[in-house]
This record gives sequence, structure tokens and C-alpha cells, in this order.
Amino acid sequence: MTDFFQLHSLYRSELLDRTVPFWLRHGLDWKHGGICTCLADDGTLISSDKYVWSQLRAVWTFSALHNRIAQKPEYLEAATHIFHFIKQRGHDAHGDWFFCLDAAGQPLHDGATSLYCAAFAIYGFAEYARATGSEEALAIARATYRHVQQRLAQPGSYQTHPWPIPAGMKAHGVAMIFTSAFDELGTFLEDPSIEAAALEQAREVVEVFLHPERRRLFEFVRLDGSLMEEPPGHAVNPGHAIESMWFMIHLFQRLGDHERVRQCIEAIRWHLELGWDEEQGGLFLALDAERSPWEKKWDFKIWWPHTEALYALLLAHSLTGEAWCMTWFQRVHDYAFSHFPVRDHGEWIQNLDRQGRKMEGTVALPVKDPFHLARALILSVGLLERLAGEAQESSKP
Repeated sequence: MTDFFQLHSLYRSELLDRTVPFWLRHGLDWKHGGICTCLADDGTLISSDKYVWSQLRAVWTFSALHNRIAQKPEYLEAATHIFHFIKQRGHDAHGDWFFCLDAAGQPLHDGATSLYCAAFAIYGFAEYARATGSEEALAIARATYRHVQQRLAQPGSYQTHPWPIPAGMKAHGVAMIFTSAFDELGTFLEDPSIEAAALEQAREVVEVFLHPERRRLFEFVRLDGSLMEEPPGHAVNPGHAIESMWFMIHLFQRLGDHERVRQCIEAIRWHLELGWDEEQGGLFLALDAERSPWEKKWDFKIWWPHTEALYALLLAHSLTGEAWCMTWFQRVHDYAFSHFPVRDHGEWIQNLDRQGRKMEGTVALPVKDPFHLARALILSVGLLERLAGEAQESSKP
């Protein structure tokens, strides 16, 4: 039987004793504003570039620590510090969010090249408003919502750096992230129109990208929603699918749609079975739908799919109690905690090769981002606290 008390203690310690102190010690840029995320495992600054979505996600992380874990002044101070920097520097006069800034907050590269940044603005600022009651944060979140709705109505008209969408296709990642962002904002504001927009994006995920008959969630489909039966139409990202499914579970559980919740839980299982490396352990980053690593170059293991799987499996267990959930949880947990944590400094290594050795190259962006690990731990700690309490109640005579 799983010891949820012990797991709760371990995950809370990983969050509060190792992950958060790393960012408070090394990340915050008190001179220029914001947070530095181009860091080595020991906290050394590699680059002073500030990726906008990392700033926005950090606002969520420190706000969520305050809202969901402990109301410590340093958490709200960090969230406020980053919020004031990015709300002034992060977007242009039209409401488009930049992709990357220099240390002082001047836009770099080609400006607003990733629609994903808008989602993280909505997501982060909604959580910040929960913590502070900031009307300014809510006003920016609402304005970003209105602006991005116009963009979403025209698939193929926007950029999604650093992962471009193939010509003539649309991406699961867009529908997935805006489901979560709109759901967070809509439920906080109790705004039916924003909640309806979240549901519209969720239906795109489960009715267009998810194919139960093939037990796959495809990353790209044609603009008309049909599958492309050749590359890149066969691309599957197991960690992305698992993350997406817990987003969907949150929404459909709130709506009381138990059939959709069940389907999403099953999809978590499909993608663990698809993505797990039976020889070396760990989840592959991406695969062809027929199981070979995508283009034979995505067979490495990176931290965030494992963090997403840990929370998704705890969530699935909490809803079903089925044995496979904790069997898979233990498998992912054992691999993740034996490979990714940086013993001497806290936080986790970002990228490993197939054999579990640290990779020195960059995958997508040269960042150590205060988000996936912290969020998974924040959500898992809350859920484990409940599971531990339920276990205690059930053990009473």
C-alpha cells in the first residue's frame, strides 16, 4: 500500500527545501527586474536573456506558492517583483506578448513570435490576482484574452516559437494551453463566456487531436481537422499528451462530465505505454505514432514530461483508485528521483540522453524554467495531503 504521508513529506521537501530556494537564491534579478532563467545547474548565469513565457510562468509559480502552500512574504514579494517587470516590458502597444527580452527588458529577436506567451500571461496573472486581488493583473489578463481570441479564430495566422507549426496544419499545443489558461481565468472571474471559450478549446483537444480508436493524441492535424498520414502528422509527444489530459480532467471534472474524465484518464495510460523506454527507463520526448522515436532524434529524456506524469497519475488515482495508476506512478517516480535532482544545488537537470546521462546541448531554449517541476510539486503536495487524510480516515476503526 502506498504511504501517502511519506510521499507528501518527500514532495513538500523537494518543493520547499530544494526547488524554491534555488530560485530565490539564484533567479531573481533585483537590479533590472524579473527573473533570470538561463542558469546552469549550480545557479551560474549563462545568459541574461529573459524569455517572456518564463517570466509569466514564474509569476504563476510564486503566486501559487502563496495561494496553495504557504503565505510567506518572500513568495508574494517575488511574484510582485516579476509581475511589475513583465507587465511593463513584456508586450507591445497592440497587446502582443514578446518572446524574449534582454536583461533590461528590451525586446530581442523578432518581437512577438509565440502565441503561447499570451496563454501564460492569462494563466500567470489570474493566479497573481488570486493572491493579491490586483485589478491591474485582471485587466491585462482580460485584454489578452480578448486579443488572443481573434488570433485563435484564424489557425495558421500566428507563430508559436520555438516550435513552429507545419504549413497547412494546426497544433494540439495551442488548444491545450488555452484550455487551461481560459479555464483558470473564467472560473476565477465566474465569467460564463470565458468558461465557454475554455470548453471550446478542450473540445478541440478531445475531438480533433485525440483519437481513441488509435490510442493516440496527435500533435498536428490539418486545418480542417483531418489526420495527415505521413510526417509530421504522425508526431506524438507523450509528455505533452499526459499534461494535456490532466488539464482536460480539471475542466471536465468541474463540469461533471464523467465520461470525458474517464477518456482522459485512459489517454494518460495510453501515452505512458507508448512513451516509456522499456530498455533504459524514462519517457521519450517524442515518437512516431507507430512507436519509433520521432525522426530518430527525439529519444532523449527531459525533465518536464516526468513531472507532468507524476501529478497526472496521482490525479488519476484520486479519481479511480485503479491499481495501474500507482504502479505507473512508482515507475515514473523511481526514474525521475534517481536521475533528475541536482543533489548539491537543488532543482532538476533539464535534459538527459537515452541512457540517462546529462546532455550538454540545448533542447528548444537554453533555460532552466521555474515552472514544470514547481507546478507539479505544488499540485502534488495539495493532492497528497488530501490522499494522506483519506488514508488516515479509512484506517480508523
